[in-house]
Amino acid sequence: MSDNLQGKKIIITGATSGLGLAMAKAVAGAGASVLITGRSEEKIHNAVEQVKALNAEVYGLMMDVRNETEIENAVQWVTNKWGMLDVLVNNAGIGMRTVNPSFLTKPEPFYKVTAEGFRNLMDTNLTGYFLVAKAFVPLFLQAGKGKIINISMNHETMRRKGFVPYGPSRAGAESLSLIMAEDLKGENIAVNMLLPGGATETGMIPDEFRDEIIQHFQLLNPNVMAAPILFLSSDESNGITGQRIVAIDFEAWKSKLT
Repeated sequence: MSDNLQGKKIIITGATSGLGLAMAKAVAGAGASVLITGRSEEKIHNAVEQVKALNAEVYGLMMDVRNETEIENAVQWVTNKWGMLDVLVNNAGIGMRTVNPSFLTKPEPFYKVTAEGFRNLMDTNLTGYFLVAKAFVPLFLQAGKGKIINISMNHETMRRKGFVPYGPSRAGAESLSLIMAEDLKGENIAVNMLLPGGATETGMIPDEFRDEIIQHFQLLNPNVMAAPILFLSSDESNGITGQRIVAIDFEAWKSKLT
């Protein structure tokens, strides 16, 4: 464990697996206190136990990012337990498998997507980012500082055949992030985007197609997010806002800062 995030208070939504869990392990391993949120008590418990194994301070809390009451409960938890927040990582999201389990092998056109499936995914991936950020920003304003990191994906996926509504949800989240960064620029609150940079080994890939996909694609390990999330959560990134950072290109991006 390093200590460059010692004393930092960080919440990561949807951090029970995949990218979220990898980022939780990274920041906890660097000394941060971490709150993991999710929609399954069992998954939250398992994730917390994994992070605890790093001798880290970690907590778990049920929170559906579509539910304003649960979000407010999380704000109250942070206020009562920590009294402040340093970093919000908006990561919670659902994938194309929720509207078309065969999306990778048999993509369907947008007009075959159900209205319910469209709304559910957009409510989670886009409106969820808005609702969570809206709820936690007052804590940042009170402290006079804060950092929001919104997880995104490749632009290619936003244009890919058969990727409605997942593509539009992440495109919307990028626009949201850029406007949030502008709105908060004068408040010492940074808003940046972070994405892996390619297909990643996460639960968004259907189990029944996993072996086939591995044969055709070189999937990234979720740990690719570790170095950039450590940087964005640390004081080293102070003053950086409105950036879109691709994890696989992080070192090259960072080298251009100096």
